[in-house]
Amino acid sequence: MEINNAIALVTGASGGIGSHFVEQLLHSGAAKVYVCARSLNRLDELVDLNPDRVIPVELDVTDPDSVIAAANQCSDVNLLINNAGIALNQGVIAADDLKSARAEIEVNYFGMMSMCRAFAPILKQQGGGTIANLVSLVGKVNLPFSGSYSASKAAALSMTQCVRAELASQGTLVVAVMPGTVDTSMASEWPEPKVAPAEVAKATLQGIIDGQEDVYPGEQAAQVSEQLLSNPKGVEKYMAGFLPGMALAGATA
Repeated sequence: MEINNAIALVTGASGGIGSHFVEQLLHSGAAKVYVCARSLNRLDELVDLNPDRVIPVELDVTDPDSVIAAANQCSDVNLLINNAGIALNQGVIAADDLKSARAEIEVNYFGMMSMCRAFAPILKQQGGGTIANLVSLVGKVNLPFSGSYSASKAAALSMTQCVRAELASQGTLVVAVMPGTVDTSMASEWPEPKVAPAEVAKATLQGIIDGQEDVYPGEQAAQVSEQLLSNPKGVEKYMAGFLPGMALAGATA
């Protein structure tokens, strides 16, 4: 699909990669961009970019009523960008309890799933449209330093593949976006190399234009994705060296 004249919705728009998606969408000619966050006052700067084209929406992806309300308000969307996510950098065994794992799965998996389910019929009415799910390279190989986050992203990747299959008949392109470490506050303690969030947004939109189902923004993501094809156990063993509580050096996020 073309981004020019698209009507897009971006979850998690107020921080991290989200704001860069909004900027790139506007630059690429999107007719309207719904920007979503749990608090409307976090969206003021984005609205100021173009008040005629940027529409703020209060949304908590973990609240089914909030998701339904957003779908009702934004019934003209033909491009859904599921960007909302959290990473709490906990292991599985090393964590004190399951609170972090539950929080990550609620946002990164169930929240994304709820948005896909709510907007699938809307996209069908618009002729198919596109869903872009921000997954992660660690959805393909676990990084124990952030093990429960990695597990939530693996679930998100599998769910994305299911949604892709289920919505193929209505002509909806479903894109899995799998960057490595992104240079955001969420990954502030993570090492170089990091891909710029603007590059993630730009690569994703280009992937949508090109009809790609899997997008690997940045050199790190491209290299590791190739290594996972040629030597998956080698990549797993390398990643296994980055355990909870360790200083990281060269891992992905």
